[in-house]
Amino acid sequence: MGSRNVDIIRNIDWITILLVLAITVCGWFSIVGSSSESFSTELLSFSTRPGKQLVWMLCAVVLAVIVTSVTQLFYNSYSYIIYGAMMLLLVATLFLAHEHKGSRSWLDIGPVSLQPAEFAKFATALALAKFADKYNFNTHDLGDIVKAGGLILLPMAIIILQNETGSALVYFAFVFVLFREGLTGFVLYLGVMAVIIFIVALKYAGVPVGSMPFSVGKFAVLLMIGLLIPAMSWFLQRDRRTSLILLLVVVAGTTAGLLFSGLVIPFDVTRLQMVLTVGISLFLVFLSFRAIARKYLIVAGISLLGVAYLYSVDYMFNDILQDHQRSRINVILGLEDDPKAAGYNVNQSMIAIGSGGFAGKGFMQGTQTRLKYVPEQDTDFIFCTVGEEQGFLGSSFVLLLYLALILRLLFLAERQPSVFGRVYGYSVLCILLFHVFVNVGMVLGITPVIGIPLPFFSYGGSSLWGFTILLSIFLRIDAERLASY
Repeated sequence: MGSRNVDIIRNIDWITILLVLAITVCGWFSIVGSSSESFSTELLSFSTRPGKQLVWMLCAVVLAVIVTSVTQLFYNSYSYIIYGAMMLLLVATLFLAHEHKGSRSWLDIGPVSLQPAEFAKFATALALAKFADKYNFNTHDLGDIVKAGGLILLPMAIIILQNETGSALVYFAFVFVLFREGLTGFVLYLGVMAVIIFIVALKYAGVPVGSMPFSVGKFAVLLMIGLLIPAMSWFLQRDRRTSLILLLVVVAGTTAGLLFSGLVIPFDVTRLQMVLTVGISLFLVFLSFRAIARKYLIVAGISLLGVAYLYSVDYMFNDILQDHQRSRINVILGLEDDPKAAGYNVNQSMIAIGSGGFAGKGFMQGTQTRLKYVPEQDTDFIFCTVGEEQGFLGSSFVLLLYLALILRLLFLAERQPSVFGRVYGYSVLCILLFHVFVNVGMVLGITPVIGIPLPFFSYGGSSLWGFTILLSIFLRIDAERLASY
């Protein structure tokens, strides 16, 4: 037992640990800088946020020691049990949690409030790694992809029910892990198309096509789906003749409908487009069985799902997203111009970062942050504190630390001898990258404000402990790659 501990201590990646410690310490000073109190011993009191964060940091160190002392065999053997237990905890949170800012995602345990969604990330990473490690796992097998997708979508669905849409979106990062294991780029293409459909359908939903009785948004999306059918048919089946016929039907049918609606009798051309799409899809289903060209089934299924997705955008936007999330998306899409409400956070954070200039105003000298002009300035918008106090130089230094950590994790993930270790490592990498990209992006106004923390940097025990467990498990897995027992 003693020699095993010595091996782990010697083999653990201290470069990663030092990078995380540097980021965490920089985050603590930023939390101090965003507080209204002067720098004194009072800041170390548990009654202040810097004092609380210091306690969370010390507890995170203890937690890291405990997690890294558990063998990889345990995590591998009990991955599904850990995942199942965490899913039960997420469900229980729906009923046990008190409402907090519109969501039911926080459990009160004595004086501490914890968010199980932060801890479900490492459980999902373990389950996905375990599933990918099975002997016959194949990213080109539809059954395997559906099962892996189920592991990812289950926690997302429960967290959405808790009204924590931002936290749920983080789980999309797991999809990118599968690309390393051979998942075709066609899936990424479908994801991009889903985003485009969502944006176009919302942004141009109220814009009419001339004097005709239908919107630009729905018409453009259905035309895009119609044109993609022959394109996908050619890409997947390599049948030029059928693809050209389908293209001709879509173009001729849509053009005839526009001319008839504009020159003869105005009618909703999108209904004709939908009939064309459904009709072509059924024709492809017929071809798939007649010519034994089963890939036509994929084209037909994607086309019909695209139509269904289009007609569900309105429901998702109005019934699933919360009011403030809808407002923020409207501001980003240019549908609203409301700097005093939905766009207030972003405007104030950009003012704070811009006022920092090249070298910043100095530690605890940021007026925007210390005077509380930026809401959530020590959690979701903490990066603007760095920008105001330390300027371009300080912001670049923090981003370089994250870049070094991400590149180091990439190196560690690639050197894993097992699929389990590699998939888990890429899960850690993708989650961290997603958090950093979206958090910094929303502070700069280039990504939607979905309310996710900056890893190891933002204030909060749940976030810090969740990332600590997530990373510590990987460090243990990596440390054992060369250990002999």
